[in-house]
Amino acid sequence: MPDTVDRRILRHLLADPDAPNAVLAERVGIAPASLWRRLEKMRESGVIVAIQGRIDWSALGWEVQVSLRFTLDKTNPRAFDEFIAAARDVPEVTEIQTFLGSVDLRLSVIARDMAHWQQIYRDRILTLPHVSDSDALMLVSTIKDSGELAI
Repeated sequence: MPDTVDRRILRHLLADPDAPNAVLAERVGIAPASLWRRLEKMRESGVIVAIQGRIDWSALGWEVQVSLRFTLDKTNPRAFDEFIAAARDVPEVTEIQTFLGSVDLRLSVIARDMAHWQQIYRDRILTLPHVSDSDALMLVSTIKDSGELAI
């Protein structure tokens, strides 16, 4: 379990993941060598899985973001595996999540514009196997997008 110093490291790391270790150590109030050891320990224990870059897809011309929710026909025991394998083959799918409840899976899909979205939907989404119901939610705006919690 992370102690107070580890939690401080995590808060600063979430706030500025690009900060060099020396800067991060100064902000946390510990020596750079101590910071490095603590980061390594948190990586080894699985607390820190990865430090990732995030892409602003709209800055690259991908203006449409859609969240698709699916309920699968579970009479086929391979329904989940076959659906997930087919969804992974759709290049515009950026995220696949599974759920318990009335919705089985959710896909995040990006497209350059509405015409491109229509093409993806017709050619790739409607052909996904074992779908018994689906719902599409088109992103209008993002109010909060943060992995930060009070640590």
